Amino acid sequence: MADTRRELILARLKTNLDAISGATVYRSRVEPLARGETPAIIIEPISDQPDGTNFYDKLDWNMRVRISTLVRAALPDDVSDTYTQAVHLKIMADQTVNSYALDVLPDRTDFSLVEADIPLGIISQDFLVRYRTSRTDLTSS
Repeated sequence: MADTRRELILARLKTNLDAISGATVYRSRVEPLARGETPAIIIEPISDQPDGTNFYDKLDWNMRVRISTLVRAALPDDVSDTYTQAVHLKIMADQTVNSYALDVLPDRTDFSLVEADIPLGIISQDFLVRYRTSRTDLTSS
């Protein structure tokens, strides 16, 4: 069975982000990260819905993708800045996600700082990915 457009987009985003040096990139990781596994970048789909625009037998979709950077440092938001910039550059350098998407737009960035012996920063960047599928087949455009 062929992969859906959604899966092709998520896989390509991971491939693009794998080029960032110094951090390991994970897809939809749900297990806690050990201290030695940071810095890390986690890609996860948050929502995906058709936007109501229909062209004959086509549907346009808006998928929210969250890319979270996790770092441990005395100033985690400062240390994470290098990675969040690299994420932004990699995502925006391929705005059609290898021609699987119509467009990618940055949406928001959230900061979560957690007190610990070595403070943890989780900086989440949301991107909106617009793509099109057939009305009856999520694997084709």
